[in-house]
Amino acid sequence: MLLVHAEAQAALRKELIDTLGMARARGLLLRMGFASGARDAELAQTRIRTGDDLAAFMTGPQLHALEGIVGVIPLQLEFDRAAGTFNAEFRWINSWEGQSHKRHFGTCSEPVCWTQIGYACGYSTAFMGRPILYKEAECAGMGAEHCHIVGKPAEEWPDAEEYRRLFAPESIAEQLIDLQAQVEQLRSTIDERARLPGDMIGDSPGFRFALSLLQQAAGSSIAILLLGETGVGKELFTRALHEMSARRDRPLVAINCAAIPHDLVEAELFGVEKGAYTGALAARPGRFERANGGTLFLDEIGDLPLTAQSKLLRVLQEGEVERLGDDKTRRIDVRLVAATNASLAQLVKEGRFRADLYYRLNAFQIDIPPLRQRREDISPLAKHFLRKYAAINGKKLLGFSDKAKKALVGHAWPGNIRELQNTVERGVILAPNGGRVEVDHLFLSGAHIEDEDGFGLGPNGKIDTEQDSLARSLCSAVCDGALTLEQIETTLLETALDKARGNLSSAARMLGLTRPQFAYRLKRLRGEESGAGPGADVTDTLSGRAHA
Repeated sequence: MLLVHAEAQAALRKELIDTLGMARARGLLLRMGFASGARDAELAQTRIRTGDDLAAFMTGPQLHALEGIVGVIPLQLEFDRAAGTFNAEFRWINSWEGQSHKRHFGTCSEPVCWTQIGYACGYSTAFMGRPILYKEAECAGMGAEHCHIVGKPAEEWPDAEEYRRLFAPESIAEQLIDLQAQVEQLRSTIDERARLPGDMIGDSPGFRFALSLLQQAAGSSIAILLLGETGVGKELFTRALHEMSARRDRPLVAINCAAIPHDLVEAELFGVEKGAYTGALAARPGRFERANGGTLFLDEIGDLPLTAQSKLLRVLQEGEVERLGDDKTRRIDVRLVAATNASLAQLVKEGRFRADLYYRLNAFQIDIPPLRQRREDISPLAKHFLRKYAAINGKKLLGFSDKAKKALVGHAWPGNIRELQNTVERGVILAPNGGRVEVDHLFLSGAHIEDEDGFGLGPNGKIDTEQDSLARSLCSAVCDGALTLEQIETTLLETALDKARGNLSSAARMLGLTRPQFAYRLKRLRGEESGAGPGADVTDTLSGRAHA
C-alpha cells in the first residue's frame, strides 16, 4: 500500500480530467479502481478458510474504509458464490472523490465517484468469479448527502455493454497518431489560395457572404471596391485577396490617401523625376510602379483630390504611368483595390468625386458589415486577440470572466474590430498573470456599453434605468405573491433551454452557469413540480428535452 495525500490525489484527478476530458478520465479512473478492488479481493480470499462467505466479502468494504477512500454501510447484501447470484446495496459516507469533484467542477448532473465504483466492481467481480457491475443511484458530487450504490451481475443491467467498453483500455497515443494523419490529409487537400490572415475570423452570415465574394473575385484581375466603416478590416480583406490571387508572390503596396498632403499625392502615386519641383532631389518611383505585377491598395480613396482622380483614371484605362516631370510612360500591371468609409455615390452627386472614376472602381463592390451586425463573431475574435497579445506580452491567462464576456458581446463597438483589438490588448496588459481578464481591465473610462437589445450596461455589467425598472416590477410580483421564486427560476431555465434548442451547454452559457449546475437546477425544479422531491430521477425528461 501507498499512503497518498487526499489533496495530491484530487489534484491528479483534476489534471487527468483537464488533460484527457471527462470521458477518458472516467474510464482511466474506473480501471484504476477496478485493479485496486481486484487486488483486495485476493486478500479477502484468505479469510474464506476461517469464516463464512459474508464475513469474507465484508473485508473489501472494511479495507475501502481503512484505506481512507470512503466509509461503507451495507444496506442489503445477498449472494451465492456457487449459484452466481448477487444483489447488494451500500451507502457511502464522506466520499473523497465526490467531494473533490464537487469542489473543482461544481455540482454535477451525473455520478462522479469513478475510482470507487471501479473498486466495488473489481472487488465483487474477483470475489464472485463473474462480472459484477455497480452504479451510483445517488452521489455526493450531484449534491446528495451520501452516495448510494447498487450492484448486481453485469448481464442484469440493460446498458452493461456501454460500461464494459469503459473497462477496456484504450490507446490514446494511437488515436493521436490517427488524428494527426487526418489533419495532414486535410491540410494537403486545402487549396493554398484559401489561406487567410490570422485575424480573418467569423461565422456570421454577413461576414461569410463578404468573404465568399472576395474568394470569387480572387482569380481575376477585376478592380475591387471595399465599403465599410472605419476599423471593419478593409486592409485585412485586401491582404486576403492578394494571398488568394495569382499575384501573391508579387508586392502588395498600401497607401492611405487621407494621410498624404494633397500637393504630394500625385508624386506618391505616380512617381517623380529629379527636379520636377523644389525638394525633388532624386528620381523615385511611385506606388503604382512599386506594386507592378502585384496589388495596390488605395485606402480612403474618397479623399483623393480631383486632379489626382483624373490621372488615376487615365492610369487605369491605359495601363501606363507617367512620373511628374517626365515625358516617358512606363507600362504597369496592377490589381487595384480601393476602400472608403464614405459614400462615393454621394460624393459624385456633390461634385467631389469623378463619376467616370467611380464607375471604373465600382466594378466589383464588397460591403464589409460592422461588428455590431456580427455579434456571434465577437467572442471568437476576442479569444483570438487574447491568445495573440498574451503571447506577445509573455502572459498566461485563463480567459475572460463571465462579466467581461457579456460586456464584450454587449458593447456597441463604434470602432469595430480595431477597437475590439485595442480593448483586448489593454485588458491583457492589465490582467494579472495567471488570472482572468475582467471588465475593469477592458473598459477603463467607464464607457457606456450597449447590449444587443439596446439597454444600457455599465462597464461592470450593472443594469441601467430601463432594465432596473423591469427588474423592480418582477421583484414586486414575487413579494406580492403573484409569482414564486421557483416559478421565475423554472421559466428562466426553460426559456434558455428553448432558445438553445435543447442544448444544455448553450443554455447554461446564456445564464452564466456551468452545464452541470444548469442540469442540476432544472432537475431539482422539475422534480419538485412533479411532487417527487429534489432527489427524483427526471433524467429521462431532461434527455428527451435535449434531443427534442
